[in-house]
Order: sequence, then C-alpha cells, then structure tokens
Amino acid sequence: MNHGWKYVHFMERSSVTRTDRPAAARIFEEIGIAPQPRNLFHETAECLLRAADMVGLRHHQQIILAQPKSEVMVQFPVQMDDGRHRLFKGYRVQHSNALGPYLGGIRYAPRLSLDTIKGHAMLATLRASLVRIAFGGAFGGVKVSPRELSNDELMRVTRRFCSAISHQLGPAYDVVSPDAGADSQVMAWFLDTLAQTTPEPTRQDQSRTVMGKPVELGGLVSRARLHATGVIAVLDELLEDMGIEIEAARVSLLGFGHAGSALAKALAARGARVTAVMSSGCALYESGGIDVIALAQHRARTGGIDGFDTATSVLERDFWDAPSDVLVVCADDAVLDAKRAPLCRARVVVEAGDANVSAEAEEILIRQGAEIIPDVLACAGGDVASALEWRDVRHDPSFRKDDIETHIRRQMTLAARRVRVARARYECDLRTAAICASLERIGKIYQLRGVFP
Repeated sequence: MNHGWKYVHFMERSSVTRTDRPAAARIFEEIGIAPQPRNLFHETAECLLRAADMVGLRHHQQIILAQPKSEVMVQFPVQMDDGRHRLFKGYRVQHSNALGPYLGGIRYAPRLSLDTIKGHAMLATLRASLVRIAFGGAFGGVKVSPRELSNDELMRVTRRFCSAISHQLGPAYDVVSPDAGADSQVMAWFLDTLAQTTPEPTRQDQSRTVMGKPVELGGLVSRARLHATGVIAVLDELLEDMGIEIEAARVSLLGFGHAGSALAKALAARGARVTAVMSSGCALYESGGIDVIALAQHRARTGGIDGFDTATSVLERDFWDAPSDVLVVCADDAVLDAKRAPLCRARVVVEAGDANVSAEAEEILIRQGAEIIPDVLACAGGDVASALEWRDVRHDPSFRKDDIETHIRRQMTLAARRVRVARARYECDLRTAAICASLERIGKIYQLRGVFP
C-alpha cells in the first residue's frame, strides 16, 4: 500500500516541514540562535523541536536538547613532509549523555564547520535513542582533505588531534567511531595515541574508547557491510507499506564509496536491480542491472567508477531520468539538494548517509509525492555495530560471528516498527516520526532523572 498521498495530506494539514521556523522560534529566541538556511545544526534543531512539541516534552527538556552540552574547538600544528608546519582546526561536540556515554563519529573533510559538527552530534543522539542503545550523541573531526595528505602526514594529524581532545574521551564518557575520511587505520592511530598517553592501570581499557578499529585490534568485520545490513532491515520493514517489493525493485544509487558499494551488493543479493549509479561526477546506467560486484572491484583498482565498461556511461541528467522505484543516497552532506530534487523520479528516497538530503530538497520531494526514509533511522545500524564493539562481543562466547548481523537486523527492524507506530500516532512524515520515537524515550529518561540540582 502506497502511503504517499497520506504523507502529502499530513504535510498540508500540519505544515510539518524542516524549514518551518515558527514552531521552534520561541526556543531559538530564548537561547539566542538566529536560524539560517542550509545550516545543518539549525535545521536539525528545528526538526527536533517540532517533534518535541508533538511528543509533549517539557520546556526545560526542549531547551536542553536544542543545544550541545559541550563544544570543544582546537587548533594544533603538524609538521608536514617538507619540513613546514601547518595549523589544523579540529572539533569535538558532545550533544547529550542522558542515555549513556557519548558516542559519535570522527570526520576528516575540508568544509567542516562547528555548526555542521553540532548538527551531526544531535543526529547521533537521536539515532542512539531510536535503536535503544545506552549511548548519547557526539561528533567531531578535523577540517582537512585526507587526499591532500601523505600517509605519514595523516598519521601525525590524527595523533595530534587525538591528543588535543583526549581529555574529553573515555570508555564510559565519550566514545569515538569512524566517519567520512577516517577509516580503520585512522581509528588504530587514535587507539594507540590514547593508550600511549593514558596511565598504565587504565591503558588497555582505551580499546573501548575507539570503535571502528581493525579486526586485529578488536574491531568488527566490515562496518560498511554492517551498515548495509541495517539499511536492508529497514527497507524490508517499510517498503511493503509503500507498495514496493525489494526483490523486484529498480534502485538508483547516489554515491559509491565504501558504504555505497557495500549497500549496492547487499541490495543486489536480495534481488533488487541496481540500474543507475552516480559517484564523484560520473554516472552509469544499465536497464537490466549493473554488476555491482564487478563495479566495486573496478572502483578498488581505479579509485572511481569512470571507465567501467560493462555499463553505459551517461550524463547526470540521464541518471535522474532513469526509471527508478528507490533512490538510495549514500554520499556527502546535502548531496541531494534543491537543484537535484526536482529531477528525482523515485517513489522512495533512502537517506543512507547522514544529512544527505537537504531540507529544501526534502520539501520538494514531499510535494512530488515521494516517501523519504530518513538518516535518523536508516543510518543507525552503524551505531548498533559500535555498541556491540564497545561490549567486545568478539570475545563473548555467547556471541557467534553471525549473531552480530542478526542482532543489527533485529534492532533496526524494531526501530523501523517504532517509526511506523509514531507516524500513525502523530500523523506526520517519516523523519518527524523517527525523531518523535526517539524523543519519547529521551523524555522518559529526563522525567526519571530530573535536572540537577
């Protein structure tokens, strides 16, 4: 059954849009924020505050959640390979620890800003609550393009950044996980730096401060695959409501990095046809389905999808014109923006990367009748994986290797069901429903714990 008509109807009746500022204006005015368009922190806070009104959170709870608990910005020098010193800027923002220790990614990207970090930290809180893991939300990173650094320079940047924020980290306080630009090697350097700067009695416990580690250091096998497991579980639960069978779906994929390629392979394994792929300005199309395993191998060899000769290279407009039931977005922040959204023909858009759909694009897609499965739900599988790694389930005799994916599927399926129930209860879109389902739990925790003093 396709609920697209109901989605639009709710939008018209309750004006639930991500840029509807009046609903959050009183809180923003009280805490001194002047909302700006295309600002991830402001847009995410607006979503949260609208949902908080619907759930019935108290005023003081809304004020607490509208701002991070802690913001750290550091600048540190690093000696480059040519002997010069270069100054780098890093961040760690801790949004909420009401549910447990902070947990969130480390990103290396050239266009990072404090508000971007704050928005991602807020999303991390919401994801953790939605999948019912005992963590709060945080996020951090360094303003740098890893591609511009040698391996030795990347190591030195990582170690200096880790050292600069180490006083904020700990297994029972703030736990870091990988995000864009920070792979398992970066997390290994993070772990070693913490271990070398931690007193001997607690040194070994730092392995529970750093998630996304190599398997040899206690990490889980293939986080990208575990992320894909979570997304597939959500699609299994929700696509049928939208009149789509995953086994017969035509899928377009925007983004083919590590996460995107793992997701493409998982979709193909379920019988979906990945007919169109676009990544880093290159686009491919094949009506019968692209061989995504071969494409992933090609990308591993060449660093991109350009030159893959078993699918047709097409222009970007051809990618958007390709018939598609589901568009999976797994790329950069706001990659699906107001310019691209009107071109989208898919009935369902899956935000498989954090903040990949801009607020303006979402409004356009909704008017076009598309369903949007939001990042708060679709991306939470990585958080479940981090929680399992934190528990060190690899050395738990009661946990087999297959149990990890089974556990992630179960947690993500339950989260999708919570979103479905919240959508029916609050008569809203899926993003608002996901945030409502998350805030219901956070509200109960605040009610039980109270506010000190």
